[in-house]
Amino acid sequence: MVARLPWPKVIDALEQAVPAAFGAGQFFDRFAIPTIGGELLVMPAAGENAVGVKLVGVGAENGRHGLPRVQALYVLFDARNLSPLAILDGTSLTTLRTAGQSAMIVRRLAPQNARHLIVFGSGPQARAHVEAICSVRPIESVRIVGRRPEPVAVLCAQLSSDRLDVRAGTPDDVPTADVVVCATTSPTPVFDGKSLGEHVCVVAVGSHTPDASELDHTVFSRASLVLVEHRQTALREAGDIIKALAADVLQAGEIRDFGDLAAGQVHPVAGISIYKSVGMSYQDLAVVEEALQTAVSR
Repeated sequence: MVARLPWPKVIDALEQAVPAAFGAGQFFDRFAIPTIGGELLVMPAAGENAVGVKLVGVGAENGRHGLPRVQALYVLFDARNLSPLAILDGTSLTTLRTAGQSAMIVRRLAPQNARHLIVFGSGPQARAHVEAICSVRPIESVRIVGRRPEPVAVLCAQLSSDRLDVRAGTPDDVPTADVVVCATTSPTPVFDGKSLGEHVCVVAVGSHTPDASELDHTVFSRASLVLVEHRQTALREAGDIIKALAADVLQAGEIRDFGDLAAGQVHPVAGISIYKSVGMSYQDLAVVEEALQTAVSR
C-alpha cells in the first residue's frame, strides 16, 4: 500500500505535516533494545487521528545469511480508541519517507534549473532518491557512486531512460553536480568538500550515529545554510553535525531546523545548502496516513 503512493503525494504529505508536528512540539524519543543479533529500534508517533509505531530490526550479521540488514514493520492505531488499523511494511515505508523528505527539501532549496545529480550509494535509498528528486527538478543526468560495480550497474540499468542519462560515477563528478545525495553506510566522508560547485544542494541521509559522518568539515565550512529536521535530535544523533561542531567549522546557532522552515525563516541561498537527516517518526505517520486515505478513496 505504501509503496504504491506516487511521489507527489508523499512529498506533499510530508510538507503538510511539518507545521502540525512543530506546532504541537510533540516529539517522542526513539529507543533501542540490544539483542543477541543486533538491536530493535522503537519509533513512536502520535497525531490527531492516528498513533503509530515503527519497529526496526537491525541485524549486524544478516548479510552473511542472505537477509537485509534492516527490516521493519509499522503498526497504526486509531488515536481516539486505540483500535489497530493496519500493519504495514516498515522497510519500504522508511525508504519512501526518507527520499520523499529529501525531495521536499530539494524542491525548496536546490537551483530551479538543477539538471545534474550525483548519488553516493547504490541501495534502495539511492534508487528512491533519484526517482523522488527527478519528480521535483528537471534532472537530465545522474551519476551513481558505489563501492561495488555490480549493484551500481544494475541500478543504472533500472533508472536509465530516453530522458535520463544514468551512469556509474566517481567522486570526480562532484564539481558538475547541482544536487549531491549521500545515502551510504560509510562512517567516513565520501567526497572532498573542496570539489563542490558554488551553488549546490547537499543531502546526507546515510549516517545516523554520533561517530559516523558522510560529509567532511570543508562542506560545512563552505555552507551558507545547514538544515536538520529537529535541532535537539540532530545534536544528539547526527555524526556529521556533531563532528562539524567539535571541529569549530559549524556553530550551533547556525543550524536551522524544520521549526524554522514552518515559520518561514528558511529560504534558498546563493551558495551551498546542506540538509542532514536522521529521520523523524512523525514523517512515517504522515506517509502512512496518506497511504491509508489514498487506499480508502480508491
